[in-house]
Amino acid sequence: MIKTKAMKTIFVLLISFGALSCQSSDKKISAEKNKAINTMNEQKGLQVATVAGGCFWCTEALFLELKGVKKVVSGYTGGMVKNPTYKEVCTGTTGHAEAIEITFDPGQISYEDILEVFFATHDPTTLNRQGADVGTQYRSEIFYHDDAQKKAAENFIKLLNDQNIYGKNVVTKVSQATTFYPAEDYHQDYYNQNKSQPYCMAVINPKLDKLRKNYKSMLK
Repeated sequence: MIKTKAMKTIFVLLISFGALSCQSSDKKISAEKNKAINTMNEQKGLQVATVAGGCFWCTEALFLELKGVKKVVSGYTGGMVKNPTYKEVCTGTTGHAEAIEITFDPGQISYEDILEVFFATHDPTTLNRQGADVGTQYRSEIFYHDDAQKKAAENFIKLLNDQNIYGKNVVTKVSQATTFYPAEDYHQDYYNQNKSQPYCMAVINPKLDKLRKNYKSMLK
């Protein structure tokens, strides 16, 4: 169950965390290779969480900071187009959301912890929108990988709504995970490779500062 302190943290971060934007692309990692890697992770006792909460540059940067998170891959999921490109997803016609696939060690960080950070670092009350980024590709959605994740996500949303944390209902969808298509190479680890880029300095840095201030015990 979420503690009151954690709920207050989510509320504070909601007010101060902004939205993201996107750029164009070319190269793509194969979905088949990614699926094989996920199978290997399961054999090592690692788990996977998939969430969408706006443009993936920022969500990736945030989750890479967390203790127990082994890898974060930016990509596309939830749509009907196979092997989508960034340019196609940005049109909002593929059905895909910009998402991140988080590989984590449940012995170090729980799925509930991941949900808490997810809800604290984007606005889950705006439909198909995060700030200035508008379109279904920027929707808030959790893609569960098993029944336990489904139940945890639904319970978390119910608690947020019951306690009226945001002052309005959470619109985050909870859907079964389908094929995850890793984004083109230049999107991966975007922040760490482009820290001096104006967007990273103006948008991502403030988000990271707030994460580091409010979740010190969860950081690497």
